[in-house]
Amino acid sequence: QVQVVESGGGLVQAGGSLRLSCAASGSIFSINIMGWHRRAPGKQRELVAFITSGGTTNYADSVKGRFTISRDNANNTMYLQMNSMKPEDTAVYYCNVNIQGYNYWGQGTQVTVSS
Repeated sequence: QVQVVESGGGLVQAGGSLRLSCAASGSIFSINIMGWHRRAPGKQRELVAFITSGGTTNYADSVKGRFTISRDNANNTMYLQMNSMKPEDTAVYYCNVNIQGYNYWGQGTQVTVSS
């Protein structure tokens, strides 16, 4: 059994910053890819960024240069530092972890950016 929990969401003004955290716990041997996704109102879920166990990162074009993903392999945690935020970043952000081919999701954390 694996549990995934996000935290750090909230309300921020445009141009501001937030830092999201994701903690995975349970029967974990090793985590391959960890990623952040988001679902904005009325839109499909989209990939924001992901990071491999070796530290390789990939970002959606819409967040490049503003968001930074990182992880702590020893503690099975992942972070998303979000800077220069825009109203279009408003969404529910979900953490996803891939463990031996299985995907586990958190419950999501709301991020709202006011203009």
